Amino acid sequence: MKIREVNIHGLTMDPKNSSPVLLLKELESRRALPIWIGMFEANAIATSLAGLEPPRPMTHDLLYNSILSAGCTVDRVVVTELKDNTFFAVIVLDSGSGSLEIDSRPSDAIALAVRAKAPIFASEEVLEQSGIDLGAVEEGVSGERDEWLEMLENMDPEDYSKYKM
Repeated sequence: MKIREVNIHGLTMDPKNSSPVLLLKELESRRALPIWIGMFEANAIATSLAGLEPPRPMTHDLLYNSILSAGCTVDRVVVTELKDNTFFAVIVLDSGSGSLEIDSRPSDAIALAVRAKAPIFASEEVLEQSGIDLGAVEEGVSGERDEWLEMLENMDPEDYSKYKM
């Protein structure tokens, strides 16, 4: 599977259905991958991006602490496929003597990657299936996607800490 490194370009609310949207942007292009996620996962990602630590460990903190206690590190997370409108991901752990892949929802994998400061990847196939061209706004795409693309293009990473649940 060919994979491309992505970073978190933004976290916002879909104005049509008030669902959180995580936007992953390919590092070496203007292609981005929007993934609709749950409120709890969005909150976990946003608080971690903002550098906030809860007074007690949340679920993703518990998972990360368990991984470290087992002597492993989070090597990377990969959004691997899109099947029946559902994204799939894996968390790749390094145990020192080999690697282990754990099936995960992308939102949970990314929440963990943010805590572990691990790189995030998406398969080329997923990017081809669901990726959008953020440069399309500048090129004058017409139709109802214009407003959506413009919103995504104008996302400011400073807004991560402003994301409220």
